[in-house]
Order: sequence, then structure tokens, then C-alpha cells
Amino acid sequence: MGRSQSLPRGGDPRFGPDADDSGCPILHVDMDAFFASVEVRHRPELRGRAVVVGGVGPRGVVSSASYEARRYGVRSAMPTARARALCPHAVYLPPDFARYSAASRAVMQIFRDVTPLVEPLSLDEAFLDVAGARRLFGPPAAIARRIRERVAAEQGLTCSVGVAPSKFVAKLGSTRAKPDGLLVVPATQVLDFLHPLPVSALWGVGERSTETLRRLGLATIGDLAEAPVGMLRKALGEASATHLHELAWGRDPRRVSPEHVEKSIGAEVTFDADVADPLEIRRALLALSDKVGARLRRAGQVGRTVSLKVRLADFRTVSRSRTSGVPTDVAREIFDTVWALYTALDPGERIRLVGVRVEGLAAAQDTPRQLTLGAPERGWREAEAAADAAAARFGRSVIGPASLLGGRDGRRNENPPRP
Repeated sequence: MGRSQSLPRGGDPRFGPDADDSGCPILHVDMDAFFASVEVRHRPELRGRAVVVGGVGPRGVVSSASYEARRYGVRSAMPTARARALCPHAVYLPPDFARYSAASRAVMQIFRDVTPLVEPLSLDEAFLDVAGARRLFGPPAAIARRIRERVAAEQGLTCSVGVAPSKFVAKLGSTRAKPDGLLVVPATQVLDFLHPLPVSALWGVGERSTETLRRLGLATIGDLAEAPVGMLRKALGEASATHLHELAWGRDPRRVSPEHVEKSIGAEVTFDADVADPLEIRRALLALSDKVGARLRRAGQVGRTVSLKVRLADFRTVSRSRTSGVPTDVAREIFDTVWALYTALDPGERIRLVGVRVEGLAAAQDTPRQLTLGAPERGWREAEAAADAAAARFGRSVIGPASLLGGRDGRRNENPPRP
């Protein structure tokens, strides 16, 4: 489910912070305007101002907006140019994912201090199963209050929490509680909570599906719940019809799964203007390879498959990949593969976007690294690890990809730097 703007913060006492939380072991915790809030914490002089985080170029997209900016209609996934037109006085900042990742790790640790059953969905939200934590910390709503208090006191951030019998309803609850709120949906009141909501609040219902359902006269979740399943199958297909019908009746048997493992790690960039210069594309792939390598090492992961994504000026997207027998987290090795893929692709047209991704991940500690025949025992990986340490101390901006992967123009340097 996307973040629906059609779920107003509730005033119904049946679904407030003090509602009956028996039978409600699932919490969904969602940080409020996370990226923007972390930036305000880092720069207190921005408090109370409209802050927008995202791509700052002409093709940039908003990643996060403070609630002061949202009052002007600024939303995540909106083109930055549109946001500037709506809110020209806002402070526009490029994202700092290292800063957000550090804040996320601290917040997730607060969750894990309460229960080991934590399922992160992204940097800024997670499901928790607190059934086993009641003896230590009290009922679910009390646990939610405890989490909110610790996040505010220790991290200087706010979060909203939904407490419910299932993951789907808990997520809806946190959305309705925003910002900085707590909402309990009692097990006996789930249908009363769900059925007045718009169909767009259901997981898996986007703009196109919403329009399809509205053409059938199904505007609310209650309408969909009462609709014949056969009609839904004709409009949406078997799988979607069954899925949405179950959710509409509040049935969501999925458990909180803490064994969530990243399947891939990647990064991409959209150029401010379409690019044809191979050297500029090479530099972009260098920078992306550096970013992906750093994220792999930070996550303790290595991968066997390197993928290249190229979006042409006419929006056609082409992907290529190569799988190696030896997994890697080394930016130089990632770049060598992705540049070979790009050279073989030879698109011959102007490029709008390039992306680099590493897949087939495994834990680095469980994957012994093999030396390539003739390779020095110490080289690129050690140099990049040293750069990671410097970046952790001084910031990534002081360690550019050219310093790791070659000369200032990004051209090939065969000899690894000495660590």
C-alpha cells in the first residue's frame, strides 16, 4: 500500500491510543518525514521551515518533505521542479544516505530492544510482533508508547505507530496516526475501521486499479468486500481479486518475519540533460560502482551478479548482467564488469539514466575470497576499506570514486593503490 493521503488522522475514540489493544500483537512503526527530519536534526536552524530532500537537478524527484512543506502540496515521488513551483521558499537538500542509514540502525535497535521479531520494510518503517514482550513491557499500546518515547529522547525524531491484529491493518493505523501519533485498531472493530476507507488504501491498489474499481461502483473497502468475487476476477484477474477480497475482510495471515534479506544492492542516476559523451557516462558508472561497493561492504554482503541499467532518451530501458564464479564487494571489480557490459551494449544514442546493481548476495563472512591468478595479495579491496574508514570519519565527499578507481578523468589505472 502506498502512503494514502485519503486516510485522515482519526478522531474516533474507538480507534484512538487508548482503545482496547487485546488481540493486537502487531505494531507498524513509521518514522515521520524521515529523511527531512534527520536533516533538521543535523541542522537545527532548519526547524520549523519547509525542507525538501531529493534530487536537486531539473529531473530530480522528491524523496522526503517536512510537514511544513507538505502544507503546500509537496509530496514524495513528486518532480522537484513541481515542488519548487509549489513551495519556492523551501530549503532543498540532496539526500545523504549514509546519515539516514546510521539513524535507521539506531532506531531499529530500539525496536529490537523490545522484541527480536522486527521486520524492516525500509530505512524508516518496520513491523514488530510484541506478543512475547508483554510480560516485560506491558500491553501492545504501552509498548508503542515506550518506543515512541525512546525514539524521541534518544534520536530526536518522531514516529507514528499502528497497533492491530494484523500487518495490513497496523500499517493503515500508522498512516492514519500521522504525524507523531498512536492508533489502536481493536480486534473486534477491524471491519468498522476498514470498510469506510477508500479502495486506494488497500495494498496492491494503485491509480489504475482504483479507477477500474470505481467504474464498477466500488469506492470504499466495504463496497469491495460486498462485491461478487466473480466480478472482481473479471476486472482484476484471479490473484488480485482473491488478495483484495481477503484484505477487505481484514484477513491477513502473514507473520512478522525478521529474516528479511536484501536480494540486491544498487544505485542509479538520472542525468540533468541527456548524455552522449562516453567519458561522462564512464564517470557516472564509476561513481555508482563506488556507491554500490560501499553499501555492500557496510551491509557485510558480497554478490555474484553485476547488472547494468541504461534508459535511453526516448525512455526505452535496456538491462544487461554478468555472473561471476567469485562474489565481490569491490567497487573496482564491479566497475570493470559494468563498463564491459556498457561497451558491449554500445547503445549509440543519448542516455537519460544509468544504474548499477549487484545481485545474488551472500554474507561476506561466509564467503571466502579467492585471489585472481597474478593479483596482488593486497590491493583494491584494502584500499576501498581504508577509504570506508576515512569516509566514516570525514564524510564520503572527501573520498571520490576517481581516487579509488583511477585517475581524475576516470580512465583506467591498472595498478591498485597501496593500502
